[in-house]
Amino acid sequence: MLTATYTLVALSVEQASVRMGLQSLQKVLTNNFSQQRALTPGQVDFACSALRRLYDACHWRKIEKFLIPAILRATRDADELLHELERLNSAAAEAMSEVAERFAGLSIDSADRVTEFCASVDTFCNALLQRLAREEQELFPVARTVISGEAWFSIANLMLVHEAYVQETRPGRLGPAKAAVPADSRPAGQRAARVTLTH
Repeated sequence: MLTATYTLVALSVEQASVRMGLQSLQKVLTNNFSQQRALTPGQVDFACSALRRLYDACHWRKIEKFLIPAILRATRDADELLHELERLNSAAAEAMSEVAERFAGLSIDSADRVTEFCASVDTFCNALLQRLAREEQELFPVARTVISGEAWFSIANLMLVHEAYVQETRPGRLGPAKAAVPADSRPAGQRAARVTLTH
């Protein structure tokens, strides 16, 4: 089961990256935004953009692309857990949509509205953090049990091919013509979100 261990460690590294982004955003809320009586459109849009990047980062993880499909092929016993994970994902998506619809591009001019905004962003973060925790505590053990050694080898190979593709298509490795294409013009699947929150 060495291949399974290697694969789960690689997936855990990806989990940690997304978790750090979510916790960094929560820190911004606690230490900065929630202490203010008003927020500028720039501050609001910063948070909205962070939500989108984090949601995309979670959606395009290797767990979604490779591990969950392998579990579904191996067993139906994990269906309830997978449904719960999807419910948490939907809760995050709903919170993100609420923030975008109510606040995007606007200033927030009262302490009560700042509190509402921060609560919605926090709801988003907590839903995805809960999902990450349940994946590690419940989904990974299921995967170890139901996925065969041959399937683990296939997953690891697919992950290596995917990583090689990502490395080869990074802007710095492309020729001048392709490197000049703005990141937003690439297909969503190629825009793996790297979240760095410094505010």
